[in-house]
Amino acid sequence: MNREYGPERLAGQGLDSNQYESGDRAILALLDGTRARDEVDLVATWRNGAYEIWSRRGMIRFKRTIDDHGELQFETIERFGENPVANQDPFAISTIEEEIDGARRSGHPTEDANRAFLEPQAITHPYALERIAQVFDSPRGPDLIVSPKAFTYGIQPGQHGALDVVQSRAPLIFSGPGVRLGSVKLMARHVDVAPTIAELLDFPKIEGHDAAGRPAQVYLKRQDGRALDEIADSSAARAERVYMILLDGLSHSELVYQLSNNVASIPNLATLVDRGAMLSHGSIVNFPSITWPSHSTILTGAWCGHHDVVNPTFHLREHRETVPIQGNIFETERFLNSAVETLYEMFKRVKGAGAITASIHEPQGRGADHAVFERRIVGDKVRLKALTQQMSGDISPRWMADDNPNLRREEVVDIRGMAQVRVLFEHCGDNPPVFVAHEFVLTDGAGHDYGPHHEGLREALYRTDRRIGELFEMLRARGLFESTLFVVTSDHGMAAQQVELKANPAAEPAAIGMKGVFAEPMIYLRDLALEIERARDLRSIRVTVMDNDHLPDGEHPPLNGARVVLERADGRVLAEATTSVEGRVAFATPADLSDRELRIVVEHEDFNSRHVRGDGASLHEDIRRILYGAGGAVRA
Repeated sequence: MNREYGPERLAGQGLDSNQYESGDRAILALLDGTRARDEVDLVATWRNGAYEIWSRRGMIRFKRTIDDHGELQFETIERFGENPVANQDPFAISTIEEEIDGARRSGHPTEDANRAFLEPQAITHPYALERIAQVFDSPRGPDLIVSPKAFTYGIQPGQHGALDVVQSRAPLIFSGPGVRLGSVKLMARHVDVAPTIAELLDFPKIEGHDAAGRPAQVYLKRQDGRALDEIADSSAARAERVYMILLDGLSHSELVYQLSNNVASIPNLATLVDRGAMLSHGSIVNFPSITWPSHSTILTGAWCGHHDVVNPTFHLREHRETVPIQGNIFETERFLNSAVETLYEMFKRVKGAGAITASIHEPQGRGADHAVFERRIVGDKVRLKALTQQMSGDISPRWMADDNPNLRREEVVDIRGMAQVRVLFEHCGDNPPVFVAHEFVLTDGAGHDYGPHHEGLREALYRTDRRIGELFEMLRARGLFESTLFVVTSDHGMAAQQVELKANPAAEPAAIGMKGVFAEPMIYLRDLALEIERARDLRSIRVTVMDNDHLPDGEHPPLNGARVVLERADGRVLAEATTSVEGRVAFATPADLSDRELRIVVEHEDFNSRHVRGDGASLHEDIRRILYGAGGAVRA
């Protein structure tokens, strides 16, 4: 019999019983009550023993379970209207032509891939249940997570972050020793990348934990993915090192287009494809499909709900602290969960403490000897500075001609990364790094600023390919190229945006006065916890008002200054008071009214209001009826 498997470390994420009212109000604001109704694809949460996915076309509640073989299973237990994630095909919409066809089927016909706007009925949501459920495993997970429509996610021509297949598909290539050559159609996720590297290098398994959190023989301490042994050539020699190339924000469909139509402009990536295995439909990334969480997933083999870097900005409830980890950039490895293991750490464990590992502008560098974002530099800093200045003239004139100084700055970042690589390998000499993760940012910046298939993006890709060629020359000169396994991927896809909408749907509940931390696409509600006690003589009632978010010691602090109103069921006010420093008020109650006939309204300027009956039962709108009508429920 399957065993239910809810959030692993439940500590405030999702909606608890004090949040049903505000949670439903926020869902309604996103799907019906504001302009967001035309911009939101899905809203997901955990509540009352099940995960929920809401959309205008329907909703489901589902449970995550573990079967007798230890595998994760997902069971839908309730449905209203359509199942909004019924189609989870990971192979859909993998080319530019399919994106344009999807736009036509969406009612947005175009021949311009940068205006290919995809409605929910034209897309799929690969691994939707697994990817949504995992978010709520982390105490840093949200109360609600929003997935906008594919084209309604910001004011830039290209964007990512949502659950849909276009924003969630990244290219994936393994090239070098131990790899079976050719294009392969394979269901793959980014949690599979790290264990595949371990298998291709014939690393030993260890006692760790699998995707179900169970003790298991795995390659990394927490391993949510599997090794893609379909691409392994067990009869071939093993690589001596790994060089991972992360083309930030590059869509799989754009890479496929260039390989098919303009291969001469990306000869070095084409070389890797020719001597390796390219997944024909790429790999499905973390949700949310955003830089900082996705990079940590690639580097650990664990979903963000397990490595705890859940979003570029996340909220620590117990500390009332919002952490803009992507905005900070530097010294962020400390936010990675100690229960996961990075590839840098795995290589050290297997190859020994003297093995050198490096992060070249990679957003996750824990365990790397060289990691500039963690202020660790291997090599001569004076030489690094001089080389960076020497190389800094190699910048495309297009960026300034297009009045786009941001891309000029991003190309400078990639130049600095190239200088780091040269100094690193010079310094290491006869002990070259065994693992390098090298992030190229220019493709992401260009995809955002121009669109996923614009000539500006292609200029960025061509220039990045040239830099990859310089890496190859350096490795060949040192006799290292043939013995290196190259892994090429991205952290997410990139979808065309209707920029004139200026859409920011996850923030819409704040526009109607809801209180919370709105860290797009995550929402952390600020709610009130109530304790209602009837006196023994049944003639008075006491209300204690607390912050629903606990402190580090687990206590919920009482709230001073909350306004509490006691009403009849018809709304007539019987009494009102303001809470003391203990968070309490007390009222005498009419002898002829039962608790069910009393209403209590609690308001505080920093929190969402509460409406409950005298017996504590929540009073709020039935959003199923509002969104889907009175009937239509289907239960499993």
